[in-house]
Amino acid sequence: MSSNYNIVSLIRKKRDGFHLSSDEISYLIKAYLSGEIEDYQVSAFLMASFLNGLNTIESSALTESMLHSGQIVDLSHIPGIKVDKHSTGGVGDKLSLILAPIVASAGVPVPMISGRGLGHTGGTLDKLGSIPGFSTDMDLSRYKQIIEKHQLVLAGQTAEIAPADKKLYALRDVTATVEYIPFIASSIMSKKLAEGIDALVLDVKYGNGAFMKTQEQAIELAETLVGIGEQFKKKTIAFITNMNQPIGTKIGNWLEVEESIDCLKGAGPDDTNQLSHLLAGAMIYLGGKADSIEKGIERSKLQVENGEAFSKWKDIVEEQGGDVSYIDQPTKFVYPSFEFELKSLNSGYIQKIDTYGVGMAAVELGAGRKVITDTIDGGAGIVLRKKIGDKIEEGETILKAYTNKPSVIEEVTEQLYQAFSIGDEKPEEQPLVTHICDSNGTRAFEL
Repeated sequence: MSSNYNIVSLIRKKRDGFHLSSDEISYLIKAYLSGEIEDYQVSAFLMASFLNGLNTIESSALTESMLHSGQIVDLSHIPGIKVDKHSTGGVGDKLSLILAPIVASAGVPVPMISGRGLGHTGGTLDKLGSIPGFSTDMDLSRYKQIIEKHQLVLAGQTAEIAPADKKLYALRDVTATVEYIPFIASSIMSKKLAEGIDALVLDVKYGNGAFMKTQEQAIELAETLVGIGEQFKKKTIAFITNMNQPIGTKIGNWLEVEESIDCLKGAGPDDTNQLSHLLAGAMIYLGGKADSIEKGIERSKLQVENGEAFSKWKDIVEEQGGDVSYIDQPTKFVYPSFEFELKSLNSGYIQKIDTYGVGMAAVELGAGRKVITDTIDGGAGIVLRKKIGDKIEEGETILKAYTNKPSVIEEVTEQLYQAFSIGDEKPEEQPLVTHICDSNGTRAFEL
């Protein structure tokens, strides 16, 4: 492609602390995708941006360039306000599997494109992939067909959606520039905006099991994401949520499907249900089917109580090739050959959980990937018997684990013992949700 811009001059400009124009950012991304400029040159731009910062104009231009690097799905022919949800990742986070059918059953279309897990956080696609036969691979025409029919689709990212994001992320991963909020925000929003959504709910996590370790970092990311959403005229609401312990009790792909089924049937752990109904309630509100988030939460609970959410879940499993008999009878699933329990070495209260450590233990058992080429074991994982604040006696079970890799059991057992702190005093209860962020700003929120 021809241009008056010179890539070395743009790198120098950013290196010296100046800001690039929207046109300069647009040129850089287009030239990178076309092969006109090299990986090492874009790597230099990424590091210069990481060190000197991007302003609001640059961040928006980066998002827009990544968004327009591929197709933007047009769902305008489908009636209703299309709403999706995105989580910044955590351990035991199966909320998409619960809230998507709830929201769709309430009449709000949910076009959901998800990713695979890498590192300590599980991916929605991997959880869905543990359902025998379930397929998330589809072209955009099939994507549109399913959401038109069911008000819901659960798909993987196609090559047509934000291809610049995939290339840039690969560079960020090997140049130590992953943990920069404008880059994270542009990556998330370019993919979400390309789905064909009208509105978005964000679950931005903080804590020892999240990418954002502090509440302040999570708020900064949430405000950046909401700002981008509003600039693109998409109603966006973000919640700041606690990831200092896993969500629910089950960690692993099929195990999390099981817990999702429980929640859709009106059972399941309290924290999983509370967060699912909050996020679903916000989506129902943005989708115009409730007058407030609170009314949306009530509608979300009703969709579970009347069985419509579970019925919608079965419909989408069947539509995307999954064996519905496993949803009706989860005990059909064949668990891994090896299982073991972690027994408490003393009595007291669970004080802290190293959530990252638990997530990485699940990876070692086969439930996740260290590198993108690793194979997932759908049945591997961990079931927690105790969480923060629970009383435990010496010899009582903290958790049960499943694996097909007996060689890792000894190492993982030691890893898991290190992840749980037990003391004499019952710890103070931590809030599940601390803040809400939207076009009206950031404020404290109580669930």
